[in-house]
Amino acid sequence: MRILLSNDDGVHAKGMQVLQQALSQFAEVTTVGPDRNCSGASNSLTLINPLRVQHMDNGYYSVNGTPTDCVHLAISQLLDFTPDLVVAGINHGANLGDDVLYSGTVAAATEGRHLGLPAIAVSLAGRDEEHFATAAFVTSQVIKKLKSHPLPADQILNINVPAVSIEQLKGIQVTRLGRRHKAETMTSTTDPWGRKIYWYGSLGPELDAGEGTDFHAIANGYASVTPLQIDMSAYKSMDRLKQWLEGIRL
Repeated sequence: MRILLSNDDGVHAKGMQVLQQALSQFAEVTTVGPDRNCSGASNSLTLINPLRVQHMDNGYYSVNGTPTDCVHLAISQLLDFTPDLVVAGINHGANLGDDVLYSGTVAAATEGRHLGLPAIAVSLAGRDEEHFATAAFVTSQVIKKLKSHPLPADQILNINVPAVSIEQLKGIQVTRLGRRHKAETMTSTTDPWGRKIYWYGSLGPELDAGEGTDFHAIANGYASVTPLQIDMSAYKSMDRLKQWLEGIRL
């Protein structure tokens, strides 16, 4: 199996290094990541400035672009083969509920799917770097299952793993996305020259975190696996929309 590995925390992030080592036990892994932390980059592309690639001493490729750039560039230019799977992570921090709209980790996986490849995003739901190995283990087991149970062509998997040891992990649950309250914590301050600057604050608190959600699984010690569909069309609303648009005369 050939795997393209990327992330949004940057090519030097420990989470990606741990995952690369785990996946290399059973697959050929090519690692391409942004040259800096791109958390929150979502599906953004670098369209104004040229992309540059550095082949690092450890074999990784460093790109001065976004996670989406990394996956697109790797598949279209850097690789002389088509990988079997795109994996993004391990993100340092959860990507639960509404987080997936902003996540560069999920975006890297989404780009792989846009280019016709099965893809997985994986995140460690906590800040303790000691437990990246747990997320790497879960990811490896899921990937091995994909050989006999391939993903549908319009979906990716979003995996979140609690920051606990493998022995403490209670299992794996298939979940749906939960939801957060809107965040209202942006703050303003001044830089050393007295100019006003702004910072995003913490994420909004959980709004929909009941049983069956990714939030609930993580809170109860389970790894969460959520299938995400790439087609965002609201099919159930199309007939109703057609009806009220009929009255518009152009």
